Amino acid sequence: MKPLQSLIVLLLAVALGVVGAQWLGANTLNQYGEVIFRYGGTDYRSTLPQVALLVLVSLLVLWLLWSLIASPFRAWGRYRRKQGRVRLVDGLQAYEHGHWQRAEKLFDGAAQDQEVTGVALANAARSARARGDDTASQTYLQRLGAADATSLALLRAEQLLADDLPVDAINTLDAANLQPLPPRGLWLRSEALARAGRAHEAYGQLGALRQSKVLPADALTTLEARLAAQALLEAADVNALAAQWETTPKALRADPAVVSAYAARAVALDWDEPALLALEQALDQRWSDELVELYGALPASRLATRESNLVRWRRVHDGSPALLLAQGRVALAQGRNEEAEALLHEAIAAGAGASAWEALGASLLARGETTLAAQCLANALREQRGEDSIALVRPEPAVVVTPRATVEDQVMTPVPPVYDADRPRDDNGFPRIP
Repeated sequence: MKPLQSLIVLLLAVALGVVGAQWLGANTLNQYGEVIFRYGGTDYRSTLPQVALLVLVSLLVLWLLWSLIASPFRAWGRYRRKQGRVRLVDGLQAYEHGHWQRAEKLFDGAAQDQEVTGVALANAARSARARGDDTASQTYLQRLGAADATSLALLRAEQLLADDLPVDAINTLDAANLQPLPPRGLWLRSEALARAGRAHEAYGQLGALRQSKVLPADALTTLEARLAAQALLEAADVNALAAQWETTPKALRADPAVVSAYAARAVALDWDEPALLALEQALDQRWSDELVELYGALPASRLATRESNLVRWRRVHDGSPALLLAQGRVALAQGRNEEAEALLHEAIAAGAGASAWEALGASLLARGETTLAAQCLANALREQRGEDSIALVRPEPAVVVTPRATVEDQVMTPVPPVYDADRPRDDNGFPRIP
């Protein structure tokens, strides 16, 4: 109590005491009753109001005596609590600064205050783990279990997730004495379910997470899209995939990541038609280069319809490199290599990147242009490394050179001698030999 308040209470007590003393001195109090106390053969008489006041004063005196006796202990308790708070604050500051050992000691000291034991021991375990002392961390966790079982489970689940043990984290959080889980426990369990390949179960907890408001609205929206996409990829068969897709909100059915996951899983299950329809509906609602590239890369199915859709979308999104790449792939699947190569060259010029170079290389390889195909694949690698591509160079036709015979292989034909007409001749007309 503050000093001013104490002074006011004291003045009121004095005023009431004065008024009560005057009232108790009146002779008319006998009408309220009389109290007789006999002790040792002697009778003590008094009125009932006087006895009540005496009892009240006696109790007040006893309370004052008890307060005086207990005041040193209360002062010591307040001092310890204050020191515990100071150690806790200093430990949090040391933990934020990375002084793990100092923070651990401060948290250990703050744990003596029962009101902050759970918080102090949890942070002491984190500090010990941060400096690599798992033995000390486990010791703090054992002490924490006796003080706060919920905090112990949350901390163990957090550490198990960090060690990539999601199943153990789920088992820790599913203990009966922890139910219902606090908001952070729900979030940790959702993460553990997602990592354990049970995203459909984590997706079912989104309602509880939304009500708990443990995550901001943007983060919750991102988590919902991620869990929806992962749940679609984990579908075991066509029926499970269809059921999961039906439970997906309409707003997410146009999300590129979710639609891509559904289409990829549907194609893997040989269910091409729904995959193409989902992509077409999503692209009609909201344009996405990622989806149109996937639309062109799906296995050969409904090629004519896909070509017409790509032509229709190109009227609106003419500068999209992913759309040009998709058109090139569909033309390549139809066997129109020359048209496909022209579209792929346009896609490369628009910045389609390595995927367009790979598709162009596949087309050239199918036509027997192995040298140009190798150059395309090399450019794809350059694009993936962030380097500039190099222009294609068509090799010149090879010149056929007839090999010359060796000296041994050459035919030695005699060369007739050349005679000078002015040289003197013999009688038979032959030139004279010198």
